Amino acid sequence: MEITCYRDPEISREPRHLPASTYNLAITLLVRCPTKHLFVPIRSMQYMAIIDHEEFVFIDGERKCWIDISWQNFQPHVRDSLDQPVAYQAVYYRDNMSAVMARLQSEFPAALQELVNKERLDGPARIINFPTKH
Repeated sequence: MEITCYRDPEISREPRHLPASTYNLAITLLVRCPTKHLFVPIRSMQYMAIIDHEEFVFIDGERKCWIDISWQNFQPHVRDSLDQPVAYQAVYYRDNMSAVMARLQSEFPAALQELVNKERLDGPARIINFPTKH
């Protein structure tokens, strides 16, 4: 599978914190994935999360390859313990994404949990990065 993702100009960003359990699970699953990109279907929202070591992006099933929200600039190194939340920046590429963001807070961890029992997370998937226009 090959997915090319695009970004509209950034509309806004805000500092947030991701619960430690969610961040730790995402990174653990990513390490299990030999392609270095983890695809997480969030079926209840018709979204796809794509995780790599730098950011988590969220793509709406209706808009296909356009990123709606990106979580980036994670700061796990500033934690004193593994059970503390991880600071990050939420970047919005569409207007009125607050309801989507609120749902992602509960649906994304549940989608990650569904992947825990999968024996294999590998496959021929790869991400091709294209420079963004500023």
